[in-house]
Amino acid sequence: MADESTGENIGENIGESTGENPPGFAESGTPPRVVIVDDHRLFRSGVRGELGDAVDVIGEAGDVDSAVEVITEKRPDLVLLDVHLPGGGGSEVLRRILPRNPEIRFLALSVSDAAEDVIGVVRGGARGYVTKTISGRELADAIVRVADGDAVFSPRLAGFVLDAFSATDAPPMDPELDRLTQREREVLRLIARGYAYKEVAKELFISVKTVETHVSSVLRKLQLSNRHELSRWATARRLV
Repeated sequence: MADESTGENIGENIGESTGENPPGFAESGTPPRVVIVDDHRLFRSGVRGELGDAVDVIGEAGDVDSAVEVITEKRPDLVLLDVHLPGGGGSEVLRRILPRNPEIRFLALSVSDAAEDVIGVVRGGARGYVTKTISGRELADAIVRVADGDAVFSPRLAGFVLDAFSATDAPPMDPELDRLTQREREVLRLIARGYAYKEVAKELFISVKTVETHVSSVLRKLQLSNRHELSRWATARRLV
């Protein structure tokens, strides 16, 4: 009798009689269903290995279009999202997914710790942001917490979010940066990090000629003369 009363009856009480929410992933021990979005296949494989059985990886994607397709098809509990992706970046994935699927959680995982990147994806709807220096165990814990509805940030990055949203009205983005398209911002960051045009083209899956066009456009919009001035501009705004 005791076994029966602690089995189905409790489940019925939680789900029906009391109206309480079912236990979250952390409490139930059920691994959240996750899609990993990053443009480096080797990195995605490494993340899978580090996470082990802590999560259920049900899909992967390497650019914006494939990410939207996989997420829409699989409907995961959480998306582990890189900020810089071919096709428009992580913010574009958020823009295309969240309006129709508000229940899906997003945790940004990026090599970048630039304030503009952090605030950009948080504004877009991400529930957390951690850098790629995080350990596998810490990442698994962050995924479970965000999937359960918590907000999780690497310690240094939390300050950016607090500063950005401490006022009633969040401060506007940099007006000069707002002149640039998403692709121009991606090119800007890579050039500022010292990438050659060929390396930028390879990283973003575009031609060298297209890179040159974007750089010229960035220089014109920001009223800069050369890539050295561009690098200083980006560094001063902590975009690198």
